[in-house]
Amino acid sequence: MATNMAKIAQAVLGIDVGTTAVKAVVVGVDGEVLGEGEVEQAIATPRPGWAEQNPQEWWVNAGLASRRAMAAAGKRVGVVAVGLTGQMHSSVFLDGAGEVIRPALLWNDARTSEQRRHITRTLGLDGLREMLGNLPLEGFTAPKVVWLMQNEPANYARLRTLLLPKDYIRYRLTGDYATDPSDAAGTLLYDVRRRRWSERALEALGLDAGILPRVAGSTQVTGAVSAEGAAMLGIARGTPVVGGGADNAAGAVGCGAVGEGVTQASVGTSGTLLLPTREPRVAPDMNLHTFCHAVPDMWYLMGTALSAGGALGWLRDVVAPGTSYEALTAEAAATPVAGDGLLFLPYLSGERTPHNDANARGVFFGLSLAHRRAHLVRAVIEGACFALRDSLELMREQGAAPAEARAIGGGARSGFWMQILADVFNMPIAAAQSAAGPAYGAALLAMVGCGMFGDVESAVRACVRTSVVAEPDAARAAEYDEIYDGYRRLYPALRERFAAHAGTGADGGARRRA
Repeated sequence: MATNMAKIAQAVLGIDVGTTAVKAVVVGVDGEVLGEGEVEQAIATPRPGWAEQNPQEWWVNAGLASRRAMAAAGKRVGVVAVGLTGQMHSSVFLDGAGEVIRPALLWNDARTSEQRRHITRTLGLDGLREMLGNLPLEGFTAPKVVWLMQNEPANYARLRTLLLPKDYIRYRLTGDYATDPSDAAGTLLYDVRRRRWSERALEALGLDAGILPRVAGSTQVTGAVSAEGAAMLGIARGTPVVGGGADNAAGAVGCGAVGEGVTQASVGTSGTLLLPTREPRVAPDMNLHTFCHAVPDMWYLMGTALSAGGALGWLRDVVAPGTSYEALTAEAAATPVAGDGLLFLPYLSGERTPHNDANARGVFFGLSLAHRRAHLVRAVIEGACFALRDSLELMREQGAAPAEARAIGGGARSGFWMQILADVFNMPIAAAQSAAGPAYGAALLAMVGCGMFGDVESAVRACVRTSVVAEPDAARAAEYDEIYDGYRRLYPALRERFAAHAGTGADGGARRRA
């Protein structure tokens, strides 16, 4: 008996709990993106420097984004596994009934400076290096838990479970408390060398190890979608949910940065450089992050520039509101390298790598009457690329030298950004073909978890494709080497002035005198 019923195609669903949006992507067995959905979300700032979100909104937005992706994929697609990723470090506090105690403190929340100093004093630099492999920063999870303990003791007394954003979605989908090594590594409570929670650090800080979820592999099935979760996402009850990874680790999987030699350059609002390594490399001064990769038995070094594409967005809003980025970069392309002597330090929100200096601020250096808007645009883009090269140089000092880079984020869609990055790095830069980013990486992890592929490397070889490749120009690369040397000298010359100037801005801080 003939039938015209089309066979239902197997696919996986990747969900990314980002800061400004929740994204979902449906990916077929060949790596093709079959459907996408996205829901924007706001950040609450109840006080200057604070950044919070309601985890319940993540859950609602995850459902809406997933249903949109499923609708775009069509009725003949059946999701056989779910992969999760999301913003690192942000803290979800749950009580004994699994209810959210207070809004989540996000990775870009800066209220925890005193708690960061407290952790450094308590554990010491040698202890941090040995127990955790990373320096404490305001954005990390551990300072947020200490802040809750010190500033909201009633809420801390209710705390029974600490989760990260993607893992809250896992809990709502399956009822299970679990995380993965790549997200656990960003809490500053995880021993990245031994890949386990650090009992020594927890005891020294007076934190209860019982609040921490179990750690499962990024390709390990951690639970099954409940009836409520199935209705929310628009998929079948019982669908396996895979461990997943932190957004940076999942993004690296999605662009193919899963082995030594290939670095991921992410140019979004912020910029990151991520390099996989086969062993945990912890620098003596810990000026790079050392985290666990979503690939089993792999780690990565990572540097972060807090303002990359965000610096260009700031400049556009100030000097050219309403102008497209394409128009601005076309203008800049007509100016010479380094814009006739103009340099820019992109430290508009302070800087993480390599300075770890919240007081650092943006600087135009060499500005003259000869400079026009196009010169400013070029200087800002070059400054962001120089900031990422700072991380590249630190990686080289650790003996981890990549041969090529894969670019993701908004900058990867701009030929001008790509060419400058290739010239500044003196390295080929390939753009990942899929724009789904971490959500796509989470989908690939789900493919491995449900048995479509035997390991992450196989999934990457079969699915990840690159498009535009920017090759470095030898003459420009040599010119940028000289200019970069001058760029690197600016921060040390200004460091003390940045510190003296702290607190004098529009936030109403008390004026200090040098």
